[in-house]
Amino acid sequence: MTDAIEHSCDTLIIGSGAAGLTLALQVAQFAKVIVLSKAQINDGSTFYAQGGIAAVFDKKDSIESHVSDTLIAGANLCDKSVVEMTAQNAKASLEWLIDCGADFDQELSSKGEQRYHLTQEGGHSHRRILHAADATGKEVQTTLQAKILNHPNITILERYNAVDLITDSTGADKRVIGAYVWSRDREQVETIHAKQVALATGGASKVYQYTSNPDVASGDGIAMAWRAGCSVANLEFNQFHPTSLFHPQSNNFLLSEALRGEGAYLKRPDGSRFMDDFDTRGELAPRDIVARAIDYEMKRLGVDCLYLDISHKNDEFVTSHFPTIYQHCLGLGIDITKEPMPVVPAAHYTCGGVKTDKHGATDIKGLYAIGEVAYTGLHGANRMASNSLLECLVFAKTAADHIKTSSDVPSTHYNIAPWDESKVTDSDEEVVIQHNWHELRLFMWDYVGIVRTNKRLARAKRRVELLQTEIDEYYSNFKVSNNLLELRNLVQVAQLIIDCAIARKESVGLHYNLDYPDAFEDSSPTVLTPH
Repeated sequence: MTDAIEHSCDTLIIGSGAAGLTLALQVAQFAKVIVLSKAQINDGSTFYAQGGIAAVFDKKDSIESHVSDTLIAGANLCDKSVVEMTAQNAKASLEWLIDCGADFDQELSSKGEQRYHLTQEGGHSHRRILHAADATGKEVQTTLQAKILNHPNITILERYNAVDLITDSTGADKRVIGAYVWSRDREQVETIHAKQVALATGGASKVYQYTSNPDVASGDGIAMAWRAGCSVANLEFNQFHPTSLFHPQSNNFLLSEALRGEGAYLKRPDGSRFMDDFDTRGELAPRDIVARAIDYEMKRLGVDCLYLDISHKNDEFVTSHFPTIYQHCLGLGIDITKEPMPVVPAAHYTCGGVKTDKHGATDIKGLYAIGEVAYTGLHGANRMASNSLLECLVFAKTAADHIKTSSDVPSTHYNIAPWDESKVTDSDEEVVIQHNWHELRLFMWDYVGIVRTNKRLARAKRRVELLQTEIDEYYSNFKVSNNLLELRNLVQVAQLIIDCAIARKESVGLHYNLDYPDAFEDSSPTVLTPH
């Protein structure tokens, strides 16, 4: 048996995207930080984000307008005070990122002055999206990485899965004191002692068969927080991006909403447009409306995909604004300056998550959740485009401020029992994991997807309970692995998504149930609390 390995830090950050790295840089000014990354440091959703980051830079725009647009897109289920705080801090957060070295696209004004090029996306009434061509996430990720990698107070642990949070309940309140983590290289569980732990693990869209997300988006933070005793909220609201590229050689490549912001049309196979039949805003309607429209037309026509067309625009305009998309499609034999792109919706963004306050603090002392893993109240029933990276930046700063001023951090070093795997064996049935994996993602797509019914949700609940029983037994008897840890977390999050969806007896935002087609006049968040 290998010797137990222990690590120690002031703040453990689980996740290495925009939220995790921003928090690491803020906290490292006064504390020792460990950043845990499940794969390579840049393998999360941030790196693949195309669109941009919303903030008021135009004098014709206003914070009030940004707030209003967000509330409307969120179907008035947002926490208005959180929306206001986020919009008010947006510009300063972007300026901090620019000071770190982020290079956003610029243009010359009519007076010949250099200014940031602002684009517009669905739900926004003004141009307020800062972007780096169509690869904004990559620019953000690489900028933050460059600052992180040589920082004396930050240790990066790559290829590590967080297994479970470790808590202590001897005091008046439950407190997080660290985490068990699994080294993918050593294939053993190690222990990290920490005064605070921040979950920045991203969302859970891998629970669906079709997703725009990278493989690491398996709901780990939500599941770990729930098992530790945290409340979760609004997990019925999973955003399906309307336009994922439909091609057998392309793994759900995302076609940015900025395409529609810059004039691309959605079309049926016969070339006719259809969005004006569903919403007066046409292609600039919020994502939930566009995704349902595409889903409806595909089912009505019995076709595998619809089309997104920007070929009516000038060739140079298309290639300069969307170089990544242009090159990717060209590699598949699609010239977007001359022909439309085949599209289908794909699970894209988890609007609910671990319930937090404005500082990212959860129900457990010392435990924070920031970014897509968290439910802050910002997104409500539907996330407005380009508010997601913004949320990462704003809440990383408020969480760091809270950590710095926390007066109840224990000075003692808790004794944590080493991980015990003396009663487990190596699995000889890896096929069980693969089968359960595929079954889960398929029934979530079919029964808890863009359009739902009571009967579909009941079927999903029965199936997820069976899967949970199987996986709990499997987890108890065999050594952990990456696939087992991810499947265990995804099944847990699927169960929470289903329970939230069953609890909401209305159709609002991203949750559309044919048995309850109308929305309440006064909706409220769906909150689940562990027993």
